[in-house]
Amino acid sequence: MNLVVVDFEWNQALRSDSPVFNRLPIHLRGEIIQIGAVRLNDDYTPGEEFTIDVRPVYFRQIHYQVKKITGFDKERLDGAVGFPEAFEAFRQFCGDDVVFLTWGCDDKGIMEQNIIIHDLDWDWIDEWINLQLIYNVQTGGDKNQKSLADAMEHFGIEQTRVAHDALGDAFNTAAVASRLNMREGLRNYDDAPRILASRMPNFTLPSETEQGPEPIIFDAFDGYETKAAAFADAEISDLKCPVCGKPMESLKWVNQGEGRYMNIYTCRDHGKYLMRIRFKTNPEDGSILAGRRVYEADDDMLTLYKTKSAQARRRGRGRRGRR
Repeated sequence: MNLVVVDFEWNQALRSDSPVFNRLPIHLRGEIIQIGAVRLNDDYTPGEEFTIDVRPVYFRQIHYQVKKITGFDKERLDGAVGFPEAFEAFRQFCGDDVVFLTWGCDDKGIMEQNIIIHDLDWDWIDEWINLQLIYNVQTGGDKNQKSLADAMEHFGIEQTRVAHDALGDAFNTAAVASRLNMREGLRNYDDAPRILASRMPNFTLPSETEQGPEPIIFDAFDGYETKAAAFADAEISDLKCPVCGKPMESLKWVNQGEGRYMNIYTCRDHGKYLMRIRFKTNPEDGSILAGRRVYEADDDMLTLYKTKSAQARRRGRGRRGRR
């Protein structure tokens, strides 16, 4: 498992009604102009570094606020590479089996949007950790956001890198990570939102209706080298009807992002079932953990599957068209 702390700087449109949005399939929040990353060593200290400037294609004029905060100007970015080239260099740096650590959630959404507008492969970037959640849990915080500067001050970390620079912010985030119990934080990450919510005033547990449908099967498997090996294990992917015990036919696995996949299974006599698999990386040895949940498929689940499946097919056609 490669733990990579990542940060992006991005440019914005000069106006919310800019005609450039008519050329885009989405309302782009920001176009990445710099990628910065730091790989964590085995002891969770900052290790190898990566940075690259990216030439904007859609928001070519630097927003005055972006220029003021980052110092980026047109002259600097004119000599930068395009996003596809920068993205490929970033992928080579990250390697396989990568988990991204960010401070907050903005970087993940910006990266996904930039991948969409350039029609690039994003199956390899589905593992993201918001380090701010681990920091809040381990320092007695709640759901309220804390700035990276606050976390550095908390641990007495000296500001030795330039702020509002992608590599500088990635390094500072990695420095905060080195002061946390990352082994425990990664292991308990899925419980972090619940723990932080319980610290808020007037916290109450959600009712059964708010929690959503209960799975009729809930089990876990571990020890896999890859996700493909887990999917190939018949103990996970071959599902028998919970009512009659007969083997069921399945459709294709659909990637929901963040290590989650779903599929629809059908029994001719007893209807349809939704299987969800959530993959996690074991921080102890880097092996793959798979949590499996099976539900009686209602209309909302079937609609969600159809929507996600259609999106995956459109991305696939786009990639084939470029060959």
